[in-house]
Amino acid sequence: MLPAQLAQLLDEPAGVTDALAVLAGFDDALVHGFARIGDEQAAALAALAGAVGGTPLGAPVADAVAKLSTGSIGPDDLSALAAARAALLGAVHDALAERFDTALGRSRAEWVPGVSTATPGNLVAGCRSWLQELAITGWRGVDHDLVAASDQTVEALWAEPGLRRLAVLLDGLAAELGASSPVATMDRVPAKRWADLWSRALLLSWRGDESAAAATLSGRLLLLGVDVHEHGTAVQAQVYGVLEGSDGTTRRVRASVSAAKVDTIVGPAVWQVLTTHPILLKALAEHRSLDLTDMPLTASGDLLWHDDRAALGAPADPFASARIQLATATGSAAPPLDRDPVHFAEPVLLEGYRVKDGAIELGDHRLPLALDQLPSCGPLTPTSFTGSSACIGLLRWEAGSWNLRPLAVRKTIKGAVTELHGGDWACGPTDPKVVKAQAKSGDSVAVLRERAGRLLRK
Repeated sequence: MLPAQLAQLLDEPAGVTDALAVLAGFDDALVHGFARIGDEQAAALAALAGAVGGTPLGAPVADAVAKLSTGSIGPDDLSALAAARAALLGAVHDALAERFDTALGRSRAEWVPGVSTATPGNLVAGCRSWLQELAITGWRGVDHDLVAASDQTVEALWAEPGLRRLAVLLDGLAAELGASSPVATMDRVPAKRWADLWSRALLLSWRGDESAAAATLSGRLLLLGVDVHEHGTAVQAQVYGVLEGSDGTTRRVRASVSAAKVDTIVGPAVWQVLTTHPILLKALAEHRSLDLTDMPLTASGDLLWHDDRAALGAPADPFASARIQLATATGSAAPPLDRDPVHFAEPVLLEGYRVKDGAIELGDHRLPLALDQLPSCGPLTPTSFTGSSACIGLLRWEAGSWNLRPLAVRKTIKGAVTELHGGDWACGPTDPKVVKAQAKSGDSVAVLRERAGRLLRK
């Protein structure tokens, strides 16, 4: 990325700030609940209706806002409000994606709708009813009784494979609300997050799932880096790369592999719960390409990973792959319900910069580094970027501005060029100090497996 490109990227598209203000107003109305709409909340809802007034959503949203003023609103009206919120977020996402593509000269495919499955009305009716109660009550009014009212609905959704995505979302929302109940005692309500989950669940109850795999592709996958997301009970490794397809296309793609774990498995040990994907882990650790055969690829650019459809290829330098391939590789379009700035993550290569106060300085412009989000399972630390000369990272838009989530860094240490990649320890740590510390503390995964085996034998 050149200084001029960064300057163009950091120039916020027109209307983004205003759109986010409208969304914040709506989310605040959900905090108070639609049963208690004051002048401020009424103005926020009117602003939402005005923002989509010139679209097909204009009439139903205006009707829904009018009904709220009379104290009566149903699931259909709430769904119109959720759709308006999603449309506004989608507009912000599209503006940012267009600015990114224009600044960096990238291309992106258009979204091709998939086959949507019908949602059984009797199952989703309970879902909409509970979401309606949440909206009327407001987050501040949520207590354990209201959360428990979702139990039967979630259980019924889990029994229907076609509604599994909705079941996971609703189950997660209920769990968060239950852990926070009574919400009235919370100092700060995660208004945006809960509004995101609420509106997405409501829209999923109407839309249904779209067919996941758009096609199967073969070709050479050049890995750029891995972004590890860790939770107390789960871990997911999102691998970013460029796929040179056998059909002559070059695409920016992502592959995600996940596993359940316990909260005592931390640091480099988390890779051990992903060992069902040995080919992928070895390619990450050894910086090798992968030869794919009939690997499913969704329209959103996600590879549905099957380790038995991948073979290790020749060594491939991620920095060389990024420098040569990223500019011409085609990106994928975001699915309609994923058109949200929080989902935007694009791999980029930066060179010739300075690092100062936790940010990359390129020319007269600064790009903050998301150093607090570095995973503990790899060699990257906040000090890794001091004196670095090149960096591969994910360009993201969070909390109203761009930042860079690092995946790899190149620097000179004692006259030797050194590279640190987030996936270097995918087959075990290579730092002698970490190896020694791990040996001293013991192998937590091996201990847990031995104990589990002992329990199963009894």
